[in-house]
Amino acid sequence: MVVAADTIFIAGPPELTEAKGAEGEERLMLARPEEALAAYPMGKGSGSVTAFSRADGFVRIPRNTEILEADTEVEVTLLGHELPLADLVIVGSHCVGLDLIAGALSRQGLRVKLLAVGSQGGLAAARRGECDAAPIHLLDPQTQRYNEPFLDDSLRLLPGYTRVQGVVTRPDETRDLEALLGDGSLRMVNRNRGSGTRILIDELLGDRRPPGYPYEPRSHCAVAAAVAQKRADWGVTIESVARQAGLRFRSLRAEHYDFVVPSDRWERPPVQALVRALAEDGPVRESLRALGFGPPEQT
Repeated sequence: MVVAADTIFIAGPPELTEAKGAEGEERLMLARPEEALAAYPMGKGSGSVTAFSRADGFVRIPRNTEILEADTEVEVTLLGHELPLADLVIVGSHCVGLDLIAGALSRQGLRVKLLAVGSQGGLAAARRGECDAAPIHLLDPQTQRYNEPFLDDSLRLLPGYTRVQGVVTRPDETRDLEALLGDGSLRMVNRNRGSGTRILIDELLGDRRPPGYPYEPRSHCAVAAAVAQKRADWGVTIESVARQAGLRFRSLRAEHYDFVVPSDRWERPPVQALVRALAEDGPVRESLRALGFGPPEQT
């Protein structure tokens, strides 16, 4: 399926963008909910080159407009005369394991679109029918169970894998976690609001707001890069990313990273390809184990 360049789209996420003062532009990814197309902002900052490469188009934000709310009708200019829509749209939490899975599906000939909006954003997108799968890692504080307590009758859970979150610093920083958090001169790197990692960070900090708290990259790799490049002194990321970046890792919590699928999309061939990719005896699962990700039944 292709989309013509003059199509009108519907903005689906909680908010689209801010454009204070002069007219601005926002890069977008497009997804198809039940009756219309939804436009998602790709974000700016250190990941802007990647965002541009994955964008489907852009929308012009009027002068002096503070924000475009969800469900605002917008006109999108496509980056090309025609745009083939993705076979599989995945919206939610970022992980290098997800990149591995998406790469394997792409080699099978599927067009896969990934958008990192955090676990809460992904769960909301799945409920609205704006994606085929939403990777999440949300802990229910009452049951101490991951992900399943957040489902309703419209959603199904596809088990993914387990991973470990922790605090990272450069190798020469040897102080323990309590000493790090107590040093107000150290600069942190945060994560985007709505992500499961951000929830963990806010639990860790309590009322404290160290320097760097407003810096909110959308990926674990961006957190590791900020620490390794001395733009931050510490951050929270997963163990496999910390190991690849050569950082010191202090474990916080093992968590479940699973996929929420709208029930009416479960039988779609691209979704079933994702199900097969996560089969226990498959090559994707073997590659995940090599990266340090455990099977879903581990805690």
